[in-house]
Amino acid sequence: MEDTFETKKIWNEVTESIKVSVSNAIFSTWFAQTHLVAVKKTDGRIMAEIGCTSSFVKNTIENRYFGLLQDTLSKSLNLPCDLTFSVHQNLEPQSKIVSPTPLFEEGALNQDEINIAISQARLRFSFTFTNFAVSSSNQMAFAAADAVSKSPGSAYNPLFVWGGVGVGKTHLMTAVGHELLKKNPSSKVYFCTGEEFTNDIVEGIRNKTTQNFRDKYRRLHLLLIDDIQFIAGKEAVQEEFFHTFNALVGSGGQVILTSDQPPSNISRLEERLRSRFEAGLIVDISQPDFELRCAITQIKSRQRGLELEPGIVHTIAGNLDTPRKIEGFIIKMLSEINLKKASISVEMVESLIGKGEGENIKMYKAGPTDFINAVSKYYSVGKKELLSETRTRKIAVPRQILMYLMRTSLQLPLTEVGKLIGDRDHTTVMHAVDKITTLASTNVDIRNDIVGIKNLL
Repeated sequence: MEDTFETKKIWNEVTESIKVSVSNAIFSTWFAQTHLVAVKKTDGRIMAEIGCTSSFVKNTIENRYFGLLQDTLSKSLNLPCDLTFSVHQNLEPQSKIVSPTPLFEEGALNQDEINIAISQARLRFSFTFTNFAVSSSNQMAFAAADAVSKSPGSAYNPLFVWGGVGVGKTHLMTAVGHELLKKNPSSKVYFCTGEEFTNDIVEGIRNKTTQNFRDKYRRLHLLLIDDIQFIAGKEAVQEEFFHTFNALVGSGGQVILTSDQPPSNISRLEERLRSRFEAGLIVDISQPDFELRCAITQIKSRQRGLELEPGIVHTIAGNLDTPRKIEGFIIKMLSEINLKKASISVEMVESLIGKGEGENIKMYKAGPTDFINAVSKYYSVGKKELLSETRTRKIAVPRQILMYLMRTSLQLPLTEVGKLIGDRDHTTVMHAVDKITTLASTNVDIRNDIVGIKNLL
């Protein structure tokens, strides 16, 4: 006899347990789009079918979170589980489960006070942990920031986060400030850039109001300084920051700093400051992978009232490599929609991305010959072979990527691309562009190759 299960109740238990293991961003991006279609017990094992809202969600859940789901479901049912995944819309309306806690209730009662405190601390309202998508490229930094938010002044002090432009350093740092102010709106939190910190010192010296400067910075519970590398080489500023840092840490305050490079690489930074930065925790954030960029695209678009189809999401994520570029592109896309009353489609997105890429390439003065040289160098194949009739995979794929880059980055007509690459027909170029566009959305090696070639340019 086949056992029956309350699928809705089981799935609520499973998802509540998963919430503890993943960030809010990952949960809302992936797990919130799943449900339990069916559960059957056979020979002492459970066979569960997990329904996903799209093939994109299905592939991500199955490839990345299979083990987490299987373990959680097995613990919930006390039986070993086998999982299958399907694209299956949940027709039952889902009631939003909110677990009230004292912190939640207090936050709700004091939201106006919290908002005022966030504004006075100069924090961006959208830069919270909830809106921060987590993946392997930033997991360590996220865990460190989360630990600091729970135990400021003792977990890691200072916390030093470094990485390239637009990877989410400021967002993560600001999220800690939000958490402190949610718990206690009277906490003294302040965010500034290295340049603003410098200007405050210069203003204090010029107007003989350095005591006001010290009162402002040395009595904080949390000091957040973005782009701290800006103070390097400025003796008076480094001197003042050294004493400010010591006063804050000595009184139990927390310091979080961001930079585009680790302390050891910041030239003209005083050794005493370098040693203090290195006495805390130094974590880096690398460029986000494709999956993380998809999550970021969904979060940023939803913040602006857009629900994007999976195909559009991974077209954007496959072509833009940082959160900042993604956010800028979504703003650009909204402008296009509002000004031209256009509807969102993959074609429209590809067109906008192509225009942006074209502008960037012109700025670097790259032409068709530069692209041919870059692809030839990247794949270690001769230019003669690249432009020949050879159809072996070793040559065919680099050639198709070359066609794709010439078309999307230089915005060249199909016929011109064909002439430049061995006098080929425009339909051959069209096929190559379509193929690489599709592969760039699903194949991490192809995406990395495209980024690598662009870096050579």
